[in-house]
Amino acid sequence: MTKLYNHVAFKMGTHEAEIAVCIPEGGNWQDIPLSISDTRLTNIRATGGRTTYYGRLRWDKPSYTIATYFNRVGNGCNLHPSQNRVMSNREAARLQSFPDSFIFQGSKASQYKQIGNAVPPLLARFVSSLIKPHLRSYNFVDLFAGCGGMSTGFCMNGFNLIAVNEVDKNIMSTNQFNHSKDTPNENFILGDITKDDVKARLIKACEGHSIDVIVGGPPCQGFSYAGWRDPNDVRNQLFREFVHMVDTLRPNFFVMENVPGILTMRKGEAFKEIVEAFESIGYFVNKPIKLNAEEFGVPQKRKRVFIIGSRDGVVIEQPKPLFSNDDESLPNVVTVRDAIGNLPAIEDGGGSVEMDVKFDNMSPFDRLMQGQITFDEFYQLQYNN
Repeated sequence: MTKLYNHVAFKMGTHEAEIAVCIPEGGNWQDIPLSISDTRLTNIRATGGRTTYYGRLRWDKPSYTIATYFNRVGNGCNLHPSQNRVMSNREAARLQSFPDSFIFQGSKASQYKQIGNAVPPLLARFVSSLIKPHLRSYNFVDLFAGCGGMSTGFCMNGFNLIAVNEVDKNIMSTNQFNHSKDTPNENFILGDITKDDVKARLIKACEGHSIDVIVGGPPCQGFSYAGWRDPNDVRNQLFREFVHMVDTLRPNFFVMENVPGILTMRKGEAFKEIVEAFESIGYFVNKPIKLNAEEFGVPQKRKRVFIIGSRDGVVIEQPKPLFSNDDESLPNVVTVRDAIGNLPAIEDGGGSVEMDVKFDNMSPFDRLMQGQITFDEFYQLQYNN
């Protein structure tokens, strides 16, 4: 027997439950009978909404992007493939590639936000492997850290967490709960990084350490308007603070994660400004690394961009996939069945924050999530499947 945490599903409302029972595996809003309707369904039917709306997962495919509203039927492909309920927090966490030992803290609403906004740890682990060969030591700082997806991935690959900054106390509680084994509690710096005292505490936490990498995903939505030079746009100010901390701590590398849309904001001008900001403090910025999570071991179709810069002009090329259903020389992508097929069945609104589970016929992904094997061992097992 082993412990399983956070395997709890949000209870659907009566109307959602009526809709959910009509949707088959792999189905969506188009499968809902016309006799069932509401204002939102009427609008979707009239305009032709996304095929992920009111979607049910397929066992034999990766999931679609796990977002912060995975507890709602209509907002995405959030229904369990065979049970009449939305996915549980642990199922969503597995589809994000969080190991089962990672325990989410705080309210239900906070946990949805933590899981949906996180960088998938296996994707972060892969990104860390791109820069690891160019380093002699592996100390890193995580800014805008969220619940710790990026840190989890880097620590999986032998990196040393030195300091963490996050502004939300509930989200930080999860980060600290899971990463206090990696760095002292005083190095979890809770607070607004635009404040001088928060910056000072963060810098102090790094004293006595060479900082090799700074990672993070500062919000960049403001780039779509006046550009980050606008001092009145708080979101752009957050990006300034990321650049400032890179300039202050002078790591060998920085890794900035964002959505693909950052590259096309204002017809590419926003990305140009990002590059210029880092170049102005003496960093070389690589061409953006575009990654689809399913090609790197995550059982989820999630596209992200990583902007990697170095102090010494190290060139990082666009990597090739590790997993593919089209390339016979590579192992198949990880499916929903691989990821959550062996988790215990629960009722709508059911489950438990902590339960005892006996896994039978474990998939390679089960074994990876349980910490029984390394990623390299998992990769070989998946290759042989």
